[in-house]
Amino acid sequence: MTDVQDGVVLLHGISRTALSFRKMQTALEAAGFATLNIDYPSRHHALEALAEHIHPAVIQLAAGTEGQLHFVGHSMGGLLARVYISKHRPQRLGRVVMLGTPNGGSEIADRLKNVSLYRAWFGPAGEQLVTRRDAATGALFPPVDYPVGIIAGNRSVDPTSSLFLPKPHDGRVSVENTKLDGMADHVVIGTSHPWLPGNRVAIAQTIAFLSDGRFGR
Repeated sequence: MTDVQDGVVLLHGISRTALSFRKMQTALEAAGFATLNIDYPSRHHALEALAEHIHPAVIQLAAGTEGQLHFVGHSMGGLLARVYISKHRPQRLGRVVMLGTPNGGSEIADRLKNVSLYRAWFGPAGEQLVTRRDAATGALFPPVDYPVGIIAGNRSVDPTSSLFLPKPHDGRVSVENTKLDGMADHVVIGTSHPWLPGNRVAIAQTIAFLSDGRFGR
């Protein structure tokens, strides 16, 4: 870290809240980062609309810091970071860390996308999490040209979802589908999807990547 303070935007997963990132936020601030741990209506809008929703708060954080602006996203939050950067790329864009993000889509979403209960609960963004994206959805995710570090889990606490996912997986996303062409680094840790944002190893690895551009080994 330099004397110039960097900012970090924390984006929770679908149907989660900013509370899921509270431990991560505390650790990042202790490491010298300014943070924006933002609640956003993940179940009520498509990803492109969610990017517009968070835009004013992200601008405010950027205006209040002089260093780089980083993003950390859990699950769908990582996809939201990609959409946001493609639409409103910050001038001082830094690094991006994704935790269990379905960059290649989610096989769970494939199975449930036509189930009315799934559509009602997860909303428009939930329908964008499939592995086979239509042209409009695919256009939201142009190739990355910024440093991305990806943390995947390989444990599951949900025996039902395990029936639909190729191993290894975290109970929601396969390790393979977290990967992204052009990523700078990738690491697998022993935890399940819901616990990634608060996992002590994931937190330490996130700080390492934001600081140095690579995960610790």
